[in-house]
Amino acid sequence: MFRPPGNVLATPRLAAAVAALLAVAAVTALAVQGATAAPGRPDPHPVGAGEGAPPWPAPADPVAAAKSAGLEMLAAEGMVQHTHTHLDVLVDGRPVTVPASIGIDAPRRLISPLHTHDTSGVIHVESPKRAKFTLGQFMTEWRVPLSADRIGGLHAGGGRHLKAYVNGRAVTGNPAAIVLRERDEIALVLARDTDTRPVPASYAWPSGL
Repeated sequence: MFRPPGNVLATPRLAAAVAALLAVAAVTALAVQGATAAPGRPDPHPVGAGEGAPPWPAPADPVAAAKSAGLEMLAAEGMVQHTHTHLDVLVDGRPVTVPASIGIDAPRRLISPLHTHDTSGVIHVESPKRAKFTLGQFMTEWRVPLSADRIGGLHAGGGRHLKAYVNGRAVTGNPAAIVLRERDEIALVLARDTDTRPVPASYAWPSGL
């Protein structure tokens, strides 16, 4: 007569243990499936993605990001006000990439009056009406908090300062209030007090902008 090897009494116990593990795995899989199958586009970069250290990605939901900045998404680029501003962000001497497609929802074919097309740092202002658009609006749309002593999740203090420059000249107060004007070069610099590296004072604008 055939006899299974090993302890026969241990087999039911082993089977029960395996069944319990499989049940836990099934419940976990269903929970994950339910989370990823929620209606709407999942956002791999949550609202607080820009509150840590760089790099800071473009928001996955440009419509919600634009709304938080008080900006209306448009079906086409507005041409009543059409200007360009360049933004440099430097942290301890290292450039931080301003990502492409801030303010652009390609699947829905919607675009904000403030947007980026590429990673050059050029902020496009293309509005169907004239208005004063600010750096703070753009940073809110980017989901990167900005104040007099903070950018993203980085804070001034402990020997570091946050300074803003427009065309090489230091700007006092909250940099979020800086108005985006045609061909201005804006630099946000978070660095140590002893850092004497030069600040960008201009931008080599390509033809066509």
